[in-house]
Amino acid sequence: MGLETLDWIAIGMYFSLLLAVAWWVILRRRDTADDYFLAGRNLGWWVVGASIFASNIGSEHLVGLAGSGCTDGVAMAHYELHAWCLLILAWVFVPFYARSKVFTMPEFLERRFSPASRWVLSVISLVGYVLTKIAVGVFAGGVVFRTLLPELRLDLGFVVMDSFWIGSFLVIILTGIYTVLGGLRAVVYTDAVQTVVLVFGSALVTIFGLKALGGWDQLREVAGSDMFNLWKPLIPAGMEGTWKPVMGETKIAWYFNGNYPWLGMLFCAPIIGLWYWCTDQYIVQRALGAPNEREARRGSIWAAFLKLLPVFIFIIPGMICFALAKSGKMAELQEALYTAGAIDNEKCQAAFPLLVKHVLPAGVRGLVVAGLLAALMSSLSSVFNASSALFTMDLYSKFRPGASQHKLVWMGRIATIVMVIIGLFWVPVIQGARGLYHYLQSVQGYLAPPIFVVFFLGIFSKRLNAKGCLAALIVGFLLGVFRLAVDTPVSLKLAGFESGYAPGSFLWIINNIYFQYYSLFIFLVCVFVMIAVSWWTSVPSYERISGLTYGTLNEEHRRLSRGSWDWREVAASVAVLAVILAAYLYFRG
Repeated sequence: MGLETLDWIAIGMYFSLLLAVAWWVILRRRDTADDYFLAGRNLGWWVVGASIFASNIGSEHLVGLAGSGCTDGVAMAHYELHAWCLLILAWVFVPFYARSKVFTMPEFLERRFSPASRWVLSVISLVGYVLTKIAVGVFAGGVVFRTLLPELRLDLGFVVMDSFWIGSFLVIILTGIYTVLGGLRAVVYTDAVQTVVLVFGSALVTIFGLKALGGWDQLREVAGSDMFNLWKPLIPAGMEGTWKPVMGETKIAWYFNGNYPWLGMLFCAPIIGLWYWCTDQYIVQRALGAPNEREARRGSIWAAFLKLLPVFIFIIPGMICFALAKSGKMAELQEALYTAGAIDNEKCQAAFPLLVKHVLPAGVRGLVVAGLLAALMSSLSSVFNASSALFTMDLYSKFRPGASQHKLVWMGRIATIVMVIIGLFWVPVIQGARGLYHYLQSVQGYLAPPIFVVFFLGIFSKRLNAKGCLAALIVGFLLGVFRLAVDTPVSLKLAGFESGYAPGSFLWIINNIYFQYYSLFIFLVCVFVMIAVSWWTSVPSYERISGLTYGTLNEEHRRLSRGSWDWREVAASVAVLAVILAAYLYFRG
């Protein structure tokens, strides 16, 4: 059931096409920071939207989201249905970003508040990229190769690498080559190709998987109503019709670990979603590369449409894999997913590549494997370029203000290589986590709240100042790092750590508070700190932040923004919201 000749031919054709596109872009490059980091600011809306989607749909979806579908059904679709967050980017944030003409999100924060806030946000973002996007991309590449080519070994003399580490290194090297050489222009155009391959290939997995299982009705029957219930994480059993918190065996049981509690999904998930889609350099950099507000807005709306697909091309395949194993229709899947007669959460991380391996015919399997690699590479290439932009434009250029354009580009390339190496060392922590998607959402939940607070409150209130912003960023970051420091020994299963984590102890309580509740705690603290410090200190200069908050917009700003959209953008946005509502109405168990 491994890869056959036709599969390798399909994979070879994909890489040939990718290489041709990347080479074409590299030949057209200009050795300037504007071209390398923002593709010369001339990206069309279709490319902007496709690149946003391809950047988002990466390893956490191929491995983590499908794995979540295998264990928890459609529960994590709440995060995927946050396509409405892209509409917030399109209608709320794009006008401010387009007016400011910034390279990075920290640079926008400097325009709104101060240089110090720019540096702090750059550091937080770089730490977040290492712990999440880079490390997760490396890990997921290894999982795909370990599943599809389990016997692959490489003896280097001093160390023997298995298929997991061979796959991890290959994905990094292949992605790094065209990213380092071509910059954002190479990233977005290869993303456009990868989006087509990814969507088409993943749709084939769903189609062939349903065929092997016996159809959609069979999936609903075998998986059960709970796995088709989007509302279950929101409204606990026995509490239908009320939003009263759930009180369990202990008086604060609902406060601790559980599977996607309603309070966290209702309040925390939107915070993470709005931070990610509206303020994260990784995503917003594509909108910054558009020539004007109209193209950036249309690209964001187009990405919102594409963002609705993962429920059907990743979560549903994960559920199909579970159903095939549970029903016994595929003994190979049952053996691969079960341990001692029970579904194994860790093994479920391989649900998507397992389905690719066992239900697809030769040739088609190779095309879908190409789609898997496309998603892994597109997400990695995006974070590589975003990381290099942050380090070079927000940190290095401040210490070397006279650096040439050529020097800035080269420093970005060096920064990317260093971050990849650090990400490799973090992979063991992910291997010890509950699940890839859970790990990703938890780390983002610890790092996102202060960023969300300073951006959103910053554009809606002109009274908030630089000191309030800086205080919120630092306090929120320290609270997030503290939680990571508490969780890491547990994930790594370090010898002797149990003595400090006795049930009921302070560290045990911190470690066992569900990540979404801890994230909400950070959010509330940051809101209080930012407002309190701002009001206790001086009023900012409204002339300096003209056009960067709603309270400082003038008539010219409003006229130009209003002229950048018409009924088509409005209709498309309404259509996105209608599809989201339809999904919530359908997935009711």
